[in-house]
Amino acid sequence: MTTLDRFEKLFAEGKISRRQFLARTTALGLTAAVSPALLSKAAWAAAPKKGGHFIQAQTGGSTTDTLDPATHTSSWNINVEFQLRNCLVEIDDKFQPKPELAESWESTPDAKRWIFNLRQGVEFHDGKPLDAEDVIYTMNHHRGEDSKSAAKPFLAPVEDIKADGKHRVIFELNAGVADFPFIMSDYHLAVFKAGTKGPEFEKGIGTGGYILEKWEPGVTAITKRNPNYWKEGRAHFDKVETLSINDVNARTNAVKTGQIHFMDRCERKTVHLLKRVKGIEILAVTATFHYTMPMMTTMKPYDDNNVRLALKHAVNRDEMVKRILNGYGEAGNDHPIAPVNRYFAKDLPKRKYDPEKAKFYIKKAGMEDHTFNLHTAEAAFQGADDAAILYQEHAKKADIKIKVVREPSDGYWSDVWTKKEFCMCYWSGRPTEDLMFSVAYAAGAPWNDTKWDNEKFNKLLVDAKAELDEKKRAQMYAEMQEICKDDGGTIVPMFAQIVEASSDKIGHGPISGHMEADGQRNAESWWFV
Repeated sequence: MTTLDRFEKLFAEGKISRRQFLARTTALGLTAAVSPALLSKAAWAAAPKKGGHFIQAQTGGSTTDTLDPATHTSSWNINVEFQLRNCLVEIDDKFQPKPELAESWESTPDAKRWIFNLRQGVEFHDGKPLDAEDVIYTMNHHRGEDSKSAAKPFLAPVEDIKADGKHRVIFELNAGVADFPFIMSDYHLAVFKAGTKGPEFEKGIGTGGYILEKWEPGVTAITKRNPNYWKEGRAHFDKVETLSINDVNARTNAVKTGQIHFMDRCERKTVHLLKRVKGIEILAVTATFHYTMPMMTTMKPYDDNNVRLALKHAVNRDEMVKRILNGYGEAGNDHPIAPVNRYFAKDLPKRKYDPEKAKFYIKKAGMEDHTFNLHTAEAAFQGADDAAILYQEHAKKADIKIKVVREPSDGYWSDVWTKKEFCMCYWSGRPTEDLMFSVAYAAGAPWNDTKWDNEKFNKLLVDAKAELDEKKRAQMYAEMQEICKDDGGTIVPMFAQIVEASSDKIGHGPISGHMEADGQRNAESWWFV
């Protein structure tokens, strides 16, 4: 190891400061050989430090929230969940699965039997060692006959789960599932203690990097660092305070004045002004994040695909990207698979704004005089109200009448979404096509927010899940995207970059686009520089 290598190693490990590193390399005439990347903010902040009270503001919290992972729907809830608990598998910033509570996994060649080897020495917050029974109990919580968990369809192929000793769990499936490790990363499947039920969930006991101190649903969650956390180099803050602030102006003012260190969902129309504020870093990441307008296909007139096609052709997607996303995104194509996904159908023709086609389909449906109620609230996504009004203007050119119905943000996810006939919505997306389709488009899925049921699509979903030939699988998923586009009950006008603001006092590595807030793991993976 050369002298420069040694200094770089000490610097990267945080054993010498940036100033000490520069002083020593300059004294020895080595500065010219130092990589510029090593001297960037990302590099000098790369050595995590313990300590500090991290305060963040997230959207989506509601007074109806619980700490039962099966019930989670909002960014705020998911972020708190990942502070408290872990999954068997974690998704990294490259959208790949990596071991979390499972140290490793393996499967039979037909992908019908999956074995997960659990880490040993992991403890829950109350000192109970993690074992196979905890994992089995967690999974069965979502599989139960009365379960309304959004993860239930993910686990539908599971016929049996059994323990092989204390640290091995075996899943027996009724068909091959090539992406099964990805399923084990879903935030609903965060592992909790065997026997947990009802009010016991609200204690927040898990194996995560933080222990719950205070929990006010829809208001705030305060956690403290778990001194016995099993993950090396994670959970650096002494405390994390996660506020639920649905109003973007309130979040923006809080980050500008230093009251918080991080806010999600920046107002894209004014983010250029936020960039000028000293001490603030804007994080913009390409992701699977997308905005939608689900139509309830079991309710008239949305049971008629002519109506759905009319409403899809009445959206000026490019203008929405420009005016609602301020350019931080791209036009959608009425299916949920993002350009960053592995099997994105890049050759599928893009749907364009076409008022004449919209008129044709609305006339074919005999709904020329109908007024469509579009329910919206800022809880749906930042700019949802503006997007609804803009869409109303687009539809006018097709002689389609839309009434924008404003709803309260509090309770939007429990009272409007999946209840009202036509509304605004957002999805974080999923790392695989199978997960996204299974949770939101499969017949009978709890989060199939349009109640759409297409026989050909459902068959392809089952077949693609078990297909191990990459080429055949890609063709299947491309066909499914086309079916969603032309028959589905969801308008997908745009895919958005995740745009957030952080104090420059915060250090971090590569930001994941898997979900907001660094895959909703910022509390665990960030630190004060």
